[in-house]
Amino acid sequence: MERRTVSGTLDRSQPHRMEKTMGESNAMIIRKAYQDFAQGNIPGVFAAFDARIAWHVPGHSPLSGDYSGHDQIGGFFQRTMELSGGAFSMDVHHVLAEDDLVVVLATVNARRNGISASFPEVHVWRMKDGKAIEFREYQGDEQREDRFWS
Repeated sequence: MERRTVSGTLDRSQPHRMEKTMGESNAMIIRKAYQDFAQGNIPGVFAAFDARIAWHVPGHSPLSGDYSGHDQIGGFFQRTMELSGGAFSMDVHHVLAEDDLVVVLATVNARRNGISASFPEVHVWRMKDGKAIEFREYQGDEQREDRFWS
């Protein structure tokens, strides 16, 4: 796309960028994975993940731990839904990306044992060749999340 000055002459001082940066592409991949998760499309979520993705959830709750690969992470998703009786969702507020890192600012919403709760979280994704190879969750209040899920 050509840029023209007010007088109509061609402006070549700032070339227009036609291709997305790696960070923008990675952000789109992760944003779509959250949308797929919200719609229950777990195969769509896994399409964004490398087969050997490393997954880390901090704390001491039944969900805390290190997981590896689609099978273990699928088990983590199932356990999350079991503990919440299916009343689990995430609100994605911002998706920030640079090169191979994508950072998501989100709120996790869940209901368990008759109690509803919302938790601010930061999710850090590391990407390689268009696939997520690592996920690391940072909780706004780890002890509160531990109590809720335990």
